[in-house]
Amino acid sequence: MANEAEARIRVRGPIRLPARATLVSDADEEVFLLYTDLAAKDPLDGANGFRGLGYVDSHKNTLNIEITIDGRLQKPGQESTANVHHGRSGRSTKKKGKAPTEPEGHVISIELLQDTTALRSRKGDTGSVLWRASVDFAHYALQKYYNRAPDALLNADTLSRAHILELGAGTGLLGIALSPIVARYTLTDIDALVPLIQKNLAHNRSLPSLFRSTTGTRRPAHGAISSALTHQESQVCVEALDWEVLHGASPALRRSSFRYPPIDLLLVVDCIYHPSLLPALLSTIDHLTTPGMTAVLVVVELRAEDVVREFIAGWLALASDEISWQVWSISEVLDGPYAVWLGWKARRDHNDK
Repeated sequence: MANEAEARIRVRGPIRLPARATLVSDADEEVFLLYTDLAAKDPLDGANGFRGLGYVDSHKNTLNIEITIDGRLQKPGQESTANVHHGRSGRSTKKKGKAPTEPEGHVISIELLQDTTALRSRKGDTGSVLWRASVDFAHYALQKYYNRAPDALLNADTLSRAHILELGAGTGLLGIALSPIVARYTLTDIDALVPLIQKNLAHNRSLPSLFRSTTGTRRPAHGAISSALTHQESQVCVEALDWEVLHGASPALRRSSFRYPPIDLLLVVDCIYHPSLLPALLSTIDHLTTPGMTAVLVVVELRAEDVVREFIAGWLALASDEISWQVWSISEVLDGPYAVWLGWKARRDHNDK
């Protein structure tokens, strides 16, 4: 019975908490530990060292991303096999290999369009180009999924029934890479980036391994600003979602205007950058999270300590007399200058102990 209880405690939605995960109770302590560990890393450690702001390449309008699933369980610290090629020569001609259940030597090739002009001309636009955190997380998630790794953060058994909603989807790489392994995937970002995401989804939808059939029919959940792209019965949707608009809305307006199908995993990858956006981001996370159901996975490339500290402090402060928020720090998920947190929201009278 004790083992069953422990197993229940260590699962949050489609996320399996590793034994090394630690509960965060103080933002200052968490930042100290993160940046102490970061300082111990070799700054000249090749592609996994310090890489400026974290863009893959902010000068190319087209990137060819290759994610190799090499059939061996990925070890912490192992060099990533996700490659980036520049140019307009098209997708890699490497064969796709065997079926997803036998992924040895499997190469997932994605041609991604960027809007480098918008990056320079549109104030505050950082999502129109690809960030390394998305590439590294896509490689980690797919490597673990296709090899059914026992230490995988994402539970392969529940992903096939899960709805992932991604905040700050940017160019759409994670939606393209992860949508084949889930029941429903919703990509969200500001309205100006929706066309770019739609282009990238359409541009890559012909890949044989990209879309997996699911049951049911997608109904746009956000009115006229939603756009669904389907292949066979896959449910992939692009939604305009402005955190600041949600943040400024009344509770009643939030409930009526920002409604989505139940979310199993809220994915937030490298969205913690502008300090002025943190309150709006936290309001959005809090609004979209269903107590006892939605796991929140946050991945951030460590840059300014004060911004990370403010985000963690604000996240912990979302707790109230009726609602608890638990945040776990998960180390060694991604090699490189990253932090990974899992958040879980629960009603006080149903809070897991």
